Amino acid sequence: MSNIPTSGVVKTVPQRMTQYRWVVLGIMWVSYLMCFADRGNIGVVLPMLRQEFAMTNMEAGSLMSLFFIGYAITQIPAGFFASKFGTRGLVSFSVLGFSLFTYLIGTATSASVIKWFRIGLGTCEGPFPVGATTTIKNWFPPQERGTAAGIYMAATTIAAMATPPLAVWIMLNWGWRYVFYAFAIPGLITATLWYILVRTRPEESPYPNDREKEHILDAPLPVAAEQKQEEKSFGLLDRLIRAKKVPVIETNAKVLSSWNIWGVTLSYFFAVSIVMGLMTWIPSYLVNVKGYSFMKMGWIAVAPWIGGTVGALGGGWLSDKVLAKRRKPTMWVTGIATAIMMYVLINVPENAVALFIALFLAGGLLHVGWPAFTAYPMGLTTGKTYPVAISILNTGGNLGGFFSPMIAGYLLDTYKSYDAVFLFFGACAILCWLVNCTIEEPV
Repeated sequence: MSNIPTSGVVKTVPQRMTQYRWVVLGIMWVSYLMCFADRGNIGVVLPMLRQEFAMTNMEAGSLMSLFFIGYAITQIPAGFFASKFGTRGLVSFSVLGFSLFTYLIGTATSASVIKWFRIGLGTCEGPFPVGATTTIKNWFPPQERGTAAGIYMAATTIAAMATPPLAVWIMLNWGWRYVFYAFAIPGLITATLWYILVRTRPEESPYPNDREKEHILDAPLPVAAEQKQEEKSFGLLDRLIRAKKVPVIETNAKVLSSWNIWGVTLSYFFAVSIVMGLMTWIPSYLVNVKGYSFMKMGWIAVAPWIGGTVGALGGGWLSDKVLAKRRKPTMWVTGIATAIMMYVLINVPENAVALFIALFLAGGLLHVGWPAFTAYPMGLTTGKTYPVAISILNTGGNLGGFFSPMIAGYLLDTYKSYDAVFLFFGACAILCWLVNCTIEEPV
């Protein structure tokens, strides 16, 4: 008996969608992890650097701060470059460059030389987040961007979590210079992987199939789901966050005149001030104030970043799935809750477990809104205008990373107390929330 259908109709099996966009995100994640580890390892070795090179607290803070000079000056040029030429070469060059400068820091013979290499490190790192977040916008449909941004931003907290114990172990066994030699190697590998495997847009790549490209580019929702999403309202919350239909920004000139872009940038400025301030000074706080050994410091210093990983992943999921792509609520948690946690840190008992828990909660609540800062401009812009919008966000935001460590160092020199530093970070958190209240929530 023949197995051929008598009707003559050949049934075709639907093409199974590839998941290559998650491979792209994985390469991006590892690259950003190394990016953040290379900028943050200076805080871990800072106590030993100060033993070798005499520095005041403000001068020590400048080793972190000067990184952001180079970082800031390359952001906006990188945005215009990515808008015109794409992200493939830009990101590959960025990762290669910051890896080389990481190695050079290990060869430095004075604090002054380290400062110049830190500026070079920032100059090369600057284009990376512009290229990476533009790649998220290009490779993920709107309903997945908050989650993708959360995974991407979690690299910063995992880097900050892994860096202290690893750097301390290398430093105690081989000296502080080998921290930079070792940290330079992975970036050389990921730069190569990015250039070979990641294209600016999915339609330029041979690896995702047509069904995945359609999912990314069109992302059609079933009619019922589309109507349900349009009708979904959060009542009082929507009124508080000023949720409304906001016209898409279609030109770079309109990006430059949009208060929504500048407002979220200023809010991000205060958030980054806290993150980079904590990354710079928590290791020294644990050694100099709490009296912990370098090894014990390395383990307790990871607490904010373990919490931050949970916060970033949870915040991205919450923003996408529960809040229907509303970004401001999680950013508000970052501002309000972080201010409360800075007060807690000032009054935490003299107990290692209590301090670990307080730092864990501070990092977690600080990072709940972290993915939303990146995802928010995606809802306002097109593929052509997003690179410039995110470059403005990163430039203005990360200037907080320039000012904050030095201001904290000045406060330490002046008041001889970390209470003043935590009060400063608490004030930044309140200002982060207040400015965020002024921008609109696009729905």
